[in-house]
Amino acid sequence: MTLALSLALAFLLGLAAPALAFEGEPALYEAAKKEREFTWYTAHYDSETAAAVCKGFERKYPGVTCNYVRTTAQVAYQRVSQDMKANLAVASVFSSTDTSHYGRMKKEGWLQPYTPRNLGELIDSFKAFNDPDGQFYATAAGLVLITYNTSLVSEKDAPKKWTDLLDPKWKGKVSIGHPGFSGYVGTWVVTMKKLYGWDYFKKLETNKPRIGRSINDTVTMLNARESWVAAGPSATTLISKDKGNPLALVYPEDGALLMVSPSALMKNAPAPNAGKLFMEYLLGKECNEIMVKFRQDPVNKNVKVPPGMKSIAQVKTIRPSYEEIDKGIPEVKELFRDTFGI
Repeated sequence: MTLALSLALAFLLGLAAPALAFEGEPALYEAAKKEREFTWYTAHYDSETAAAVCKGFERKYPGVTCNYVRTTAQVAYQRVSQDMKANLAVASVFSSTDTSHYGRMKKEGWLQPYTPRNLGELIDSFKAFNDPDGQFYATAAGLVLITYNTSLVSEKDAPKKWTDLLDPKWKGKVSIGHPGFSGYVGTWVVTMKKLYGWDYFKKLETNKPRIGRSINDTVTMLNARESWVAAGPSATTLISKDKGNPLALVYPEDGALLMVSPSALMKNAPAPNAGKLFMEYLLGKECNEIMVKFRQDPVNKNVKVPPGMKSIAQVKTIRPSYEEIDKGIPEVKELFRDTFGI
């Protein structure tokens, strides 16, 4: 073989070799392939997005099957609690939108520490939401804001701040989720209580809102014209709008709720190496490029939002602390049931 041919072959092989996403990726992938599959309990996305994330993982890592179980946050936590109490090892990775779950799981010893190798790609402002003991990391972000059906409400008449939902003109026309099921809704209720006191919800009750379980139910109700305005999720609303539904967003003057949702590796993970590989993937560029296609906000600093979507950095946001959420969600679930009767 001539020197020129050898150099050309070496160059072509170099082009063919994929760049490593993180240090130690080949060894972790080989270990994950031996486990063959893993299960992911998630409340981060709707089912369509969760399926796309899993498919993307399987394309990147052939031979490792990603089985997702998409539920609301409280149902996901109930499921994993039942697994642990029955000594069942089912989920390898757990992703909730209710951050109070992680403090309880840490206390119970249900999580195992794992520091993703590509943690440096996480947007800096989200790093404060990671567990200092390395047991959970911010892998998803989103916004709760005001949404409305444009065939029923004009832009000028749409609510501009959260307190506008209390206006009697919206009686019977508002939709919200339930904090007993949704981590997004639970955090929103804690935030509204912090800003305006529980009187906010007593006044909202007089408007007789339609109440679903998941925050995503508000999108369904807007599309069905069962409600006109809602406290809704940015991503699911934009996905529905992209499909031709007459929906629009309002970034409230008093602040859109910032949701930063973690993921964790279960201590009894039946596929710990696949779980670790998936944690890396959730933070990586390829997964976040899938997320933004489904209108999710990226957590990877190298991924930009598409046209027609504001980045979180462009929006006035509000968010309670982990401690406020941990203490507040159990409290507001009871208050909510007392006030709304469900």
